[in-house]
Amino acid sequence: MAGNHKSGAKQAPEQQPLRVVGTRHRRVDGMPRLTGEAKYADDIMLPRMLHGKILRSPHAHARIKSIDTREAEALDGVYGVITGKDLPVKYGILPWTQDETALAVDRVRHVGEAVAAVAARDEETALEALRRIKVEYEPLPAYFEPEDALQPDAVPIHPNPKKKGNVSKHVLLEFGQVEEDFENAEVVIEGEYFFQGTTHGAIEPHCAVAHYDAQGFLTVWSSTQIPHYLHRELARVLELPQNRIRVIQPNVGGAFGGKSDPFDLEFCAARLSMITQRPVKILYTREEVFYAHRGRHPMKMRYRTAVDRSGRIRALDAKILIDGGAYSSYGLVTTYYSGQLLAAPYQLSSFRFEATRAFTNKPACGPKRGHGAVQPRFAMEVQLDKIAHALGIDPIELRRMNALPPFAKTVNEMQTRSNGFLQCLDAVEKASNWKQRYGKLPFGRGLGVAGSTYISGTNYPIYPNDMPQSGVQILLDRSGRVTIYSGISEIGQGCNTVLAVVAAEQLGVELGDIRVVAADTDLTPVDLGAYSSRITLMAGQACFQAAEKLAAQIRQSVAKRWECQPQEVVLGEGQALHISDTDKRVPIAQAFIWAEEDHGTLSAVGYWQTIKEGVHGEYRGATIGASPAYSYSAHVAEVTVDVETGVVKVEKIWAAHDCGKALSPVSVEGQIEGSVYMGLAEALMEEHRVKANDTGLLDAPNLLDYRMPTALDTPDIESIIIESNEPMGPFGAKEAGEGPLHPAIPAIANAIFDAIGVRVDELPITPAKVLAGLRAQQHQAAATPKTARKKTASPVESA
Repeated sequence: MAGNHKSGAKQAPEQQPLRVVGTRHRRVDGMPRLTGEAKYADDIMLPRMLHGKILRSPHAHARIKSIDTREAEALDGVYGVITGKDLPVKYGILPWTQDETALAVDRVRHVGEAVAAVAARDEETALEALRRIKVEYEPLPAYFEPEDALQPDAVPIHPNPKKKGNVSKHVLLEFGQVEEDFENAEVVIEGEYFFQGTTHGAIEPHCAVAHYDAQGFLTVWSSTQIPHYLHRELARVLELPQNRIRVIQPNVGGAFGGKSDPFDLEFCAARLSMITQRPVKILYTREEVFYAHRGRHPMKMRYRTAVDRSGRIRALDAKILIDGGAYSSYGLVTTYYSGQLLAAPYQLSSFRFEATRAFTNKPACGPKRGHGAVQPRFAMEVQLDKIAHALGIDPIELRRMNALPPFAKTVNEMQTRSNGFLQCLDAVEKASNWKQRYGKLPFGRGLGVAGSTYISGTNYPIYPNDMPQSGVQILLDRSGRVTIYSGISEIGQGCNTVLAVVAAEQLGVELGDIRVVAADTDLTPVDLGAYSSRITLMAGQACFQAAEKLAAQIRQSVAKRWECQPQEVVLGEGQALHISDTDKRVPIAQAFIWAEEDHGTLSAVGYWQTIKEGVHGEYRGATIGASPAYSYSAHVAEVTVDVETGVVKVEKIWAAHDCGKALSPVSVEGQIEGSVYMGLAEALMEEHRVKANDTGLLDAPNLLDYRMPTALDTPDIESIIIESNEPMGPFGAKEAGEGPLHPAIPAIANAIFDAIGVRVDELPITPAKVLAGLRAQQHQAAATPKTARKKTASPVESA
């Protein structure tokens, strides 16, 4: 094993070494085998779990000149110490942009980057060992704004002879005759917008436990939301065969995208366990969670929109600058999503977007609920509000007239299917009493509307392959018990319930008789993970297929004994019943027994396979943003603004979401409410940023200073479920976990304008920004001749 490590504690004089398996490892026939000496007599018992801790960089950008771990290794109670040379293989969630190592090898790129790790008998000892590690750094220029990082003379954050500068990804796509449409436009509205970075705020920090056993098998328990991808990356980085690794995801206390990357703690725990031959646990502190990050990308957006006098959108031109932080993560996809997902739910005659993601010396950004599309949606929906105001058109009517119809292709050639967007608009318009109240409330109180769309899973897997994206196996027991095996990741969103509901509906059993065994790479078929709102449609459809096969066998066996046709047998409410002869009924357990007598052990599999035809265009990048189905949302927000303090209070949000078919209405309502809450937080409070002192330290790396709404800040939320029957989903279902977040933010921003006539196009909308807007409005009014003054700024000025 390369690198510095210590394989045991110091030997006490009264203890004699005993020959046992388990302190060093060598290779026999190419496979790991364990040999060595135990240091203490109690080492022959079951191995005691060690506690791991990670040493992190105090510098935003620096070369590592040397690392001295000798004092840490000598500390009593320390069993292992590793540095970057123990884990030199680069990894990354996307195979095209693998630019991370678990521990920094030659340089650090942000404050908080992992440099070394230790395993010790307890946390206190591990922390003391970290203090004894001596690292010599050579500071390098650090860049905290993408504009600075993109300067021609900027020092590369990722030196690469084939690629100069700090551009992580650049995308330029154009559809239709953009310049011609702008030249012929009757009205052109321009706007500049900024969306500050935000973090996920999950209650449970990241945690991993690794155990490398005497047979050379590695088991990792991790609070991940991508067990399959983690399994693959562990094999690559540790250079172990995949079939010698098992990843188990226990119940996870929230993720929201923040656990959809592999992280340093999983690799470090695994390597330390391989060295020490003991289980190793690493648990992030809250501060470490903030520095691990992978949250919402800060984006600076400039939009130009061409419309005719009637309000029809003719062209959209979007330029987007993305702050990616120090590593790629999902950044390639983020860059495409920032433009590709703007092409719905509205019809565009032409569309162009140019997006640039830059590396900076800050914690890496990644996917957060509504990945890549929340920031552009904020800008787009505020832009539409400005258009409506400039043309004197009701904002809901403007959206209606431009709405994309069902089963239409977008301007960038994405194929849509079910579409309940107009019904969403109708629902929030009616529920909020919009027509009677919009623009008519007292000064300081206002209404705002916004709409959106989002994917129901990415059409393609993260790494190219032709295998299923999601598999489900169902086993029926003659007792009436149903067990579903699936690799899905339950992170609190209710995906286990989705599969149980699908199976119960098909097989006629009660929900209480279904057990879901999930997220164990040894026991369950592959599912790619909880990201991009993919599980309901993909895993749900896989479950539907498997349950459908079993239901057909059961009906066949029951029909055989009743001497009727299988289609005359109904399965429901824990029974098999004859559709017309109600006296014919048996408990479902008896129906299972008959089917097992006829067909043998009752088990079936289903899977979701990538759709390759008719989903997207053929240009480069067309696959990114393509989805089997799209959800749609519309929100109306009502706010009050205190013009003396600038404080905005969101009184109520009406949120309508088209989820296809609500398999579990309570779960869908919960997802809508959670999405609205997160949107509220990002609109008014959240800021994940570094201090303004060029140190690279975060401004608020804790839950005391990082502002999020409490229950007292949360408005009344009225969730409205719209069902459009998606043909690709199980029983017509599609996503509900991420889409409902998008409209909340611009709806609040538009409501503030309706309340006080001030646009705040930079998030979060703080009291200071509101007061600055009011002062600017007063200065403008003072400079305007009395004959031209109005209560609020003019439409064109506001736009």
